Amino acid sequence: MNFLISEAWAEAPAGAAPQGGGLSTMLFMGAMFVAFYFLLIRPQQKRAKEHKALMAGLAKGDEVVTSGGMLGRVSDLSDSYVTLEIGDSVNIKVQRPAIQAVLPKGTLKSA
Repeated sequence: MNFLISEAWAEAPAGAAPQGGGLSTMLFMGAMFVAFYFLLIRPQQKRAKEHKALMAGLAKGDEVVTSGGMLGRVSDLSDSYVTLEIGDSVNIKVQRPAIQAVLPKGTLKSA
């Protein structure tokens, strides 16, 4: 019913910080989450999926490199371990997750 008199709104003092900002804070937090998802979380999930596929595709005779840098040929597989032939009648047993990459056939030359 104030047709003739407009409402007066109080202003903050000259040096005071602006009040409110809840929506802008929420938008900023949401943008940060999206940035972290695309820069950190998504690439890590992709690498984990690729490594899982690598572990599932291991077969006897594959030439592999371990995370420690050992090169060898897969001679035996079990659920948790892989036996690698790293030389003439020299076999080592490593955990499956230690396999870093499968090398192209013929990378290791047999003597």
